[in-house]
Amino acid sequence: MKKKIIIALIVLLLVGLIFLFIKMFKKEDKTLIKTYGNIEIRTVDLSFQVSGIIEKVLVEEGDYVKKGQILAKLIDKDYVANYQKALYQEASSYAQAREDEDKYKRNLPLCKDGTISKQECDTLLNKKDLSSATYKQNSANKDYQKNQLDYTIMYAPQDGIITTRAQEMGARVNANQVVYVMSLTKPVWVRTYIKETDLGNIKYGQKAIVLTDSINPKTGKKKEYIGTIGYISPIAEFTPKIVQTQDLRTDLVYRIRVYIYEVDEFLRQGMPVSVEIDLKDNNELRRD
Repeated sequence: MKKKIIIALIVLLLVGLIFLFIKMFKKEDKTLIKTYGNIEIRTVDLSFQVSGIIEKVLVEEGDYVKKGQILAKLIDKDYVANYQKALYQEASSYAQAREDEDKYKRNLPLCKDGTISKQECDTLLNKKDLSSATYKQNSANKDYQKNQLDYTIMYAPQDGIITTRAQEMGARVNANQVVYVMSLTKPVWVRTYIKETDLGNIKYGQKAIVLTDSINPKTGKKKEYIGTIGYISPIAEFTPKIVQTQDLRTDLVYRIRVYIYEVDEFLRQGMPVSVEIDLKDNNELRRD
């Protein structure tokens, strides 16, 4: 019995020594940079450019929207009336401007030969110029009122996902008051950090593999995305506490961004990911 125990202890000791030997002499892979970071996505606060009462809210939180899609509308009765009034003022002033210009042109020969007094001629000229200025002013006001009317409809500025719906139908909102918060579908990037010793081995446009912690049910492996290095900070900094690396947290690192262009709905704001940069792969991925 004692012999078996002694043999077992010897086997365990040998296994431990072999493991320690392998760990001490195993060469670190210098051709693969591994780092960790988080997904970042730009968000946009959406609001009306004019004040009013919300008539319709057409999308909900979590909805995907396309650029140019209508998201919400204000009650526009007053804005329609103001625009129609501006149209009538423009038409009226245009007619008056044409009449005063025609009258001046008819009397211009009489002004040149002195048939009518200089004062009368100056009056005709001033009236023509005033009518013309009034027409231009009313025309500009018409354009302004048309813009105000158009601003009662909110459109999606880009493709994205509605993450917050801050207002409801019937609410009175001021100009620039947030109605929705939208998360853009592109660009999506990973904010991560690399050691100073790896800085000379990376470049703009270099390919990187981004891996999430989620398992793809189709492959049984971690979900994988192709990215490119799009930003390299010129300033060194201490590793942020939120970043987990295999080195000491006091090491100086450089912040980089790895942009992901082929994105899907599974990439979320703040999601932790790992990044692998194969230094043997010199292919660059250029994106317009």
